[in-house]
Amino acid sequence: MFKLLRALRKNEKGATAIEYGLIAALVAVAAIGAMTALGGSLTDIFSRASNELGTASTAATNAPTNPE
Repeated sequence: MFKLLRALRKNEKGATAIEYGLIAALVAVAAIGAMTALGGSLTDIFSRASNELGTASTAATNAPTNPE
């Protein structure tokens, strides 16, 4: 019985997995925080890019063609 308890106490594989899990959770929280902070400015950037592409597409569609 004591051998089993000593073996379990020395086994650190579970502790290492928990540490990696905590690091992954911290990275996820930091990423979510950064995305939330940048969310408004990213929305503006993509909206402007979308509008510019729409304008360019309309201009290209309405441009006169030069048949040869």
